[in-house]
Order: sequence, then structure tokens, then C-alpha cells
Amino acid sequence: MDFNRDLIVRKITLQRDKIESFDKYPFNIEVIKSFNELKFDSQVTFLVGENGVGKSTFIEALAVALGMPAEGGTNNFRYETKNTTSELSDYLIVSLYNKAKTKFFLRAESFYNFCSEVDNIRATCYYGGSLHECSHGESFIQLIQNRFSDHGLYILDEPEAALSAQRQLSLLCLIDQLVKDGSQFIIATHSPILISYRDGKILDLNNNFKEIKYEQTDIYTLYKMYLDNPDAMQHRLFDTYD
Repeated sequence: MDFNRDLIVRKITLQRDKIESFDKYPFNIEVIKSFNELKFDSQVTFLVGENGVGKSTFIEALAVALGMPAEGGTNNFRYETKNTTSELSDYLIVSLYNKAKTKFFLRAESFYNFCSEVDNIRATCYYGGSLHECSHGESFIQLIQNRFSDHGLYILDEPEAALSAQRQLSLLCLIDQLVKDGSQFIIATHSPILISYRDGKILDLNNNFKEIKYEQTDIYTLYKMYLDNPDAMQHRLFDTYD
């Protein structure tokens, strides 16, 4: 597959010379402290890493740098429930190959706020109805089915948070079709199902955005270890001092 033809985001660069100090948040986060530049050559890029490593901070900053609201939505949304956005976006330069037909930031953490804003501005017709009238997981799928289109740029922060395993497979199908239609995805996730996507690239933030194979991820290793023998794993977890 020719990824470069349809890529939208080409490169992200941190303006290190403009940062006064790397001793304060968010620049004191290890993965940010050592960050310089990230180049893209895949239409689907997964950002993985342990809680607190900086995935959400980084992906939020990318979305904001591209003009999207920190709590989720398109560039046309202008709302804010509470300002918790870091300064990182002010120091990122996002270089593009192509102009996106549409852009969307889907953030599981603040998705309720986004759904409320859709109702407030009476935009439910663009989302297949009020998202609040669906279950959490169904509202995610309904949004993607109704709002995501070809040649779009989609930044997702832990979309699996609301989705069953079956719905994660449904999301994979939607992602694949949108990729075939020229869209690009950048996804922060802990899901072993999502990162298995055959045409995706996985970047490990535990190791400074190092590209790794699916079977090398902590996500895959831990899930496989547990599911292969849950009794043995629980013995190790619960019965250490027996």
C-alpha cells in the first residue's frame, strides 16, 4: 500500500530553543524532555506506553496545535469545560503533506462534554442524533460512522475506553475503510486489538517513540501471559506470601 500518497501529517517538531525550562510541566515529562522530531510514513500510527508516560499530553497538544479543541471535536467547535491544556501545543510545529478534508479529535476522557456540546449547538443531525441517547460505546461508533469521512485526519485518545472487544473489531473495520479512502489516524491506546492492525505502525513512548513490532509491545506480552494462564498469573499476584 502506498501510504505516502495519502498522508496528511508528515512531521511534528518541538521548538526546543523556545522552551525556557525543561524542569516544569509538561516539558519535564521524560518523553517530552528528550523529544525533538517525529516523522510519519504510515496512515495509522499507534502511540503506546504506560500510564503517565505522556501519551495523552502529547496527543492533546497535537490536536490543539492543529486547531481542534482539547476536549474533542472538529476545528469548528469552540467550547471549554475546564482549561487543563498544557503549553506543549504552543511549541509544536506540524508539517503537512496534504490538506485534510476533515479533522477530528476523539478523546474518551472528555467525550461526555463533547456530546453535551453537540446537543447545545443543535448539531445532532450531523451525528445521527443525540449521542447522549446511545450507550457510551454505541455513541463512539455512531460518531465515527456519521462524522468521519474520506481524506480526513483523525486523532484518537484511548478510543477503546468505551468499547467492548466486539466493538473494537468494528472500529478496526471502520479505520481500515477510512484508510483505504485516504484518511490518516494517530491513536493513543492500550488496546491489544487495535494495535494489531496489520497496516499500522506502533511507537513506544516508554522508549522515546521507538518503532516496535506488535509482539514486542508490553500490551501484547502482558495480555498473552495472562490469558494463556490466568490461574498462574493470579497466584503470582495474590499468593506471593503464602
